[in-house]
Amino acid sequence: MTDTTTFDWRSFLLGWSGEWADSLPEDETRSEDDEAARRVRWLGFPPASEERIAAVEERLGRRMPPSYREFLKVSDGWRHAGGFVWLLAGTESVRWHGNESGLADMFEEYLAEDAGPEERREADLWRRGLQLDVKSDITHVLMDPEDVDEDGEWAVYTWASWRAAPPERHANFLEFMRDMYREFHSLRARRGDGDEEPAFANDTTRELDALVAEARCEALRGGWERAREMLDEARKYGRPRAAGLGDQIRRLLGQTYMVYFEDLVADPRYAPELLPPLVAEYVAHSYRDDSTLKYHLRGAGDDLVDLAYATLERVRDGTYRYTAAGPFGEAVERARELARWGDADGAWRALRDALPLWEPLGPDHLAPLGWVADPLLGPLLTPERGRELLSTPRGGQAGGTPAGAPEPTAGLDPDGLAWLAEPDPGNNRTSYRFVLVEGVEPEELPGRLADGSDAALNEPMTSWEARTRLRGDRTEFSSYDDKALMAVGRAGAGWSFAFDGSPAPFGRQRFVSPAAAASEGGRAVVVWSGLRTGQGESFFHLSVARDGAERYAFTFADGEVLRNGEIPRALDPGRFFGDPAGGGTGHGADTERLLLEAVAREFGVTLPRHALVHGRLHTFTTRSWTRPPRDGEGYLVIRVGRGAAGPVGGGRADGERAGGEGPGNG
Repeated sequence: MTDTTTFDWRSFLLGWSGEWADSLPEDETRSEDDEAARRVRWLGFPPASEERIAAVEERLGRRMPPSYREFLKVSDGWRHAGGFVWLLAGTESVRWHGNESGLADMFEEYLAEDAGPEERREADLWRRGLQLDVKSDITHVLMDPEDVDEDGEWAVYTWASWRAAPPERHANFLEFMRDMYREFHSLRARRGDGDEEPAFANDTTRELDALVAEARCEALRGGWERAREMLDEARKYGRPRAAGLGDQIRRLLGQTYMVYFEDLVADPRYAPELLPPLVAEYVAHSYRDDSTLKYHLRGAGDDLVDLAYATLERVRDGTYRYTAAGPFGEAVERARELARWGDADGAWRALRDALPLWEPLGPDHLAPLGWVADPLLGPLLTPERGRELLSTPRGGQAGGTPAGAPEPTAGLDPDGLAWLAEPDPGNNRTSYRFVLVEGVEPEELPGRLADGSDAALNEPMTSWEARTRLRGDRTEFSSYDDKALMAVGRAGAGWSFAFDGSPAPFGRQRFVSPAAAASEGGRAVVVWSGLRTGQGESFFHLSVARDGAERYAFTFADGEVLRNGEIPRALDPGRFFGDPAGGGTGHGADTERLLLEAVAREFGVTLPRHALVHGRLHTFTTRSWTRPPRDGEGYLVIRVGRGAAGPVGGGRADGERAGGEGPGNG
């Protein structure tokens, strides 16, 4: 931070004045004061003497903060501080605000009843503040005598009702003036003529544009932090490309607020990469007034605007698919294939390892971005992974840091199954069921666990989408039917899984394990856990089958364990629930975790947490997990949209198997 007492105010103000004078169009109509300032290239006034400064301090009853005092010694006031303050106070016009505008009353009126002391102190600024604005576009500038730092500097606050934002704080008067200088530059920079050199050009703009070019190279070398700082500085001055380049870095860090890729998103060269993440934000926040998208495409041709809206629809309906050229594009396809079967960590490694081979679409393209809008690849991004990507040299650039390649980020998926016993902050999962099948690919699972039209995979969806879209298509519901909507993927070497995170209530008397039907030609494992349901009795079921026949199973429910077959010692329920003869009662998260660890060790399996909780997976609907009703057992069928609520019936229809008793299928 600059020492406010030694800052060279004269050089700063002279440079500002000269750039202001040079920026004025020759044919512009100006006031006499402005024309005089243009001719002499000076926006200020004669300096204030020490006696004059002391006199105003005596009038106000306070010593002025150091940076404002030093400013007054060079210029006793200032014209055109930024774009909206036309005259800034000197010693003659500076005064206490005293709520003259009624703003204190307004801010206090909008305070919540439980507003704290800090909020009330902020509202009171309009009573105690020192007013610096003399003429402005309804823009208020106040110095706060109660917001003072260790150097005696007062914070400066600016506020304009038309900005629809809270008062902006500047650390001191020097920082306020620097911000107003940047605002002046930013407003003048917008007067450029298309692709030609901007009309507003001077030593400052040329220096900043060189900074932007340096930042681009630094970013491609992996020095994203330094690049971001340089781009942020240039952005404050409104330099072309600075915002668009900086937004690319911000988006990969997981930041989406006010990220619009300005100056670049309307360029057809970069549209394939920048449009998808831009429109994905509209989808994520359920924007339905799509006309606002066009606002961020100012300068774009009709073809690009049409592409933007087409991309918006593809992202909205989940059909957008990111592609890229060359070796990196091949890695993208490998990553999508891994992600759609749940291997989020493998998919990320495929992208990360190919990053050095990635080539930009043009000189202002810093990193691959379109993939964050891909329904399968987007969930791979975390802030940590974004930093890893940005730290990786790419686009033909060698690493610019002594540390070399960045350290790989930790994987998102823990090994094994024990993570299922941890509370899920997303939906507080307490019950779930899954089927593990050995020696088959995930796409083969519907053929083993479903019938008829259900024996096909749906397109990848989130668990919420699958429940709302697919279950919403059902027209018949039965109290004896328990068809599970299950996500599928790979469960480790040689295994596939089908997982249901929101199962129906467990009915031990009518439950039929799908293990036997799923195990033709290998092994199948079924787990149904409800040890933390919090509703009724807790339960846990395990069944294992091979070559179409159940080998062993046990069910813990109602405080007792029912078992079937020769259960391996590693999975013996007595190790987890106590002696079944004595009515073992062990249950809860600790027991669940131990059981899941044992299953994972016994079969060498794992389930992908990130894909199941945050990603998109293929789904299908299984055949019922309960047997048909027997004679005398009542049930209810509800049909929706067919003109009738449905009959109440009982008994078993001809040809339906009743099933047998036992812990595996009874």
